[in-house]
Amino acid sequence: MPEAIAFAEYGPPEVLEAVTRPRPEPGPGQVLVAVRAAGVNPLDWKLRGGAMAAVMPLALPHVPGLELAGTVDALGEGVEGLTVGEEVFGKARGAYAAYALAEADQLVRRPEDLDPVPAAGVAVAAEAAYRALDELGLTEGETLLVHGAAGAVGSMAAQFARARGARVLGTASAPAQDRVRELGAEAVVYGEGVAERLRSAAPEGVDAVLDTSGADVLGLSVALAGGTGRVLSLVDPVAAEQHGVRFSAGTPDEDRTAAALEQVLVLHRAGTLALPVPVTLPLAEAAEAHRWGERGGSGGKLLLLVG
Repeated sequence: MPEAIAFAEYGPPEVLEAVTRPRPEPGPGQVLVAVRAAGVNPLDWKLRGGAMAAVMPLALPHVPGLELAGTVDALGEGVEGLTVGEEVFGKARGAYAAYALAEADQLVRRPEDLDPVPAAGVAVAAEAAYRALDELGLTEGETLLVHGAAGAVGSMAAQFARARGARVLGTASAPAQDRVRELGAEAVVYGEGVAERLRSAAPEGVDAVLDTSGADVLGLSVALAGGTGRVLSLVDPVAAEQHGVRFSAGTPDEDRTAAALEQVLVLHRAGTLALPVPVTLPLAEAAEAHRWGERGGSGGKLLLLVG
């Protein structure tokens, strides 16, 4: 098992390689986690390929990975509420590794009855979904339309919105309709005729729209919401600007990880948490995981098994 996977130059998946590195030491407010599994996210391969180099330059070599599940191995100065040996999950930088550093407030304890493998792939999607609903100001009794409701972010948004007492309409492919219904949403097949199907489901329109699909739906979304004020995209900044709607990039001062992970635990305790099916590969096959992700159609949440 490699100690970490890194890339020393931008490029295709083949630039990912096993590396040996010293065990990191946690600084003030940090936690060293012995990684059990790490999530694979679109940002990972966008960073590796250089698509984000202009806005998110990296110090190379760089170890990818934004989320994990594992065991607390060491605590930095000032960390309270966690102890060595506890099982945790959440956000961390450099998670494609045997050990990774995380800010203490980006982790939560993992309940024994929550499988660590799917838990490793929760944090990024949960944070994005929670942030989006906050920015949309969604409240009880309102109707939210989620484009791409069967995806990782869309499915978390649907569950969080239902927990707020909102009605949720969720667009997804025909094979994913049952998945959307399992989330407590009303499923609508996307594609040709989706505008008519949505207007039939919500003849008075919707209160807010969240696009997690990037499928050229923002014009329709503005029409259904009666304006641009409560339409938000998490995936398409260019189209968002064209249609005059908000795009949320998740800057550090906007981060909602702590609140999002607490909401995940609330849903888990209630027995209603639905997580994507994990698709796993060993850490050594990180390049293959990136190939799968870039091709699409993996059928679930990509995860790398580490420890």
